[in-house]
Amino acid sequence: MTNLETLTQEKLTSSQTLLSILQQLRNNVVREGNHQFEKWRSLITRDAFTPSALNLAYYLALRRHDMREIQLALTPWGLSSLGRIEPRVLPNLDSVIATLGVVCGQDPTFLPKRPPLEAFFEGDRLLKHHTDEVFDHCCNNRTVRIMVTLPSDAATDEHFILDLVKRGVDCLRINCAHDSQVEWEGMIKGIREAQKITGRRCKIFMDLGGPKLRLQTVIPPQGKKRIHQGEGLLLTPEKPTKAHKTYFQASLSLPDVLAQVKVGATIWIDDGHIGGKVESVGREGVLIHITHSRPKGEKVREDKGINFPDTSLELNPLTQKDRQDLDFIVTHADIIGYSFVQTANDIEMLQWELEQRLGKDWRKVAIVAKIETLRAVKNLPELIIHGAGKQPFGVMIARGDLAVEIGYQRLAEMQEEILWLCQAAHVPVIWATQVLENLVKDSIPSRAEMTDAAMAERAECVMLNKGAYIGEAVTILDEVLCRMQAHQLKKTPQLRALHSWNI
Repeated sequence: MTNLETLTQEKLTSSQTLLSILQQLRNNVVREGNHQFEKWRSLITRDAFTPSALNLAYYLALRRHDMREIQLALTPWGLSSLGRIEPRVLPNLDSVIATLGVVCGQDPTFLPKRPPLEAFFEGDRLLKHHTDEVFDHCCNNRTVRIMVTLPSDAATDEHFILDLVKRGVDCLRINCAHDSQVEWEGMIKGIREAQKITGRRCKIFMDLGGPKLRLQTVIPPQGKKRIHQGEGLLLTPEKPTKAHKTYFQASLSLPDVLAQVKVGATIWIDDGHIGGKVESVGREGVLIHITHSRPKGEKVREDKGINFPDTSLELNPLTQKDRQDLDFIVTHADIIGYSFVQTANDIEMLQWELEQRLGKDWRKVAIVAKIETLRAVKNLPELIIHGAGKQPFGVMIARGDLAVEIGYQRLAEMQEEILWLCQAAHVPVIWATQVLENLVKDSIPSRAEMTDAAMAERAECVMLNKGAYIGEAVTILDEVLCRMQAHQLKKTPQLRALHSWNI
């Protein structure tokens, strides 16, 4: 039997050899995929997700193989190169094998049956169905939803929310790491009023704060305002009270983390503006040797986030505050954002909390797992099965923390892989963090972020953060997404007639 990993173009020039290889590949995918699915079967109580889980199992089995030589060999025969196989693994394989079998004069009894048209597009239907379950049906011609994070002053400015809904926002996000129930109630009231006035649906997305690591009390050495490369930052278990002669000092929002950090570990602060290595660990705290900052130095500010990308931190994704906030959230939110989720147990923990508050109705609430760490990426199939197997479920690519955790050079690659995996599971994806950031904050977009916004069409929802020009950003994003959907559907180019050239 031919080893799929040692194929060359020379071996695949024969259509008969190529057919044999594809049949072997299909057998492997079915065997390995069914084996994986059986492990998941007992976790799936939502019947509508069963075919999606099976397709995900087949996709994972397929992607264990290097398919590049097979893809190249299929192209001269005018057949699908399997590059858009995500939502329909077996139908796509069966269609290619059946057609190639005809070319080879193969007896049809030894070939898989050609899938009917409805089976071939069933994956696309399921993705739309699962997306509608989370975000509701689209109210306009745009298929990708737009989400906006509300600022604090939206609690008392109903016109602001009304304007966003009129401009086409499909979902409004309340970040429960900020403000209080008083402000949240004001925002929710504004959303409900805007829905009545416009007649448009607008989902309420409430984001649990989670165990976000942040700097708290910061004390610089006397006479210093900025930290530079080569200098030290001492992270202390208690709030520092007086200046150190040499080091900057800062306490942490979660001081227990310091006990999990080892010498040599990497640290990033403020979304990567400050970087360093752990030089020593002692009773006073963790001393960081600063290796990255701008030449003029960086300000060490309170409330800035911290990441330890090469340290597997054991953090409970539900803090005591999150549990208190859930009492409010379950009575108001359509969608719950789950920060710093990393394992299947984390998903089950939130589901248990929902059941305690909602009884049997907990399965009606949608949850969105925010993918922010390498551990979450590695566990993504299990997160999907445990989540979507029981209730409406989505995934957010939280590109800010994720970029710091995995390295900026890997972000684009990982973003693609998350999109592919979720499409195979027919699960909606939210494209988030710094989308049109310059436009939102300064009214003028960069060229690069316009391209980024256009590429976001491959997700099911795009999230914009708060800023002075958020209304204008929504209008521009709406136009970009509408234009791009005429050209691109996930990974598939749409060959719309072009009218940009006078020929």
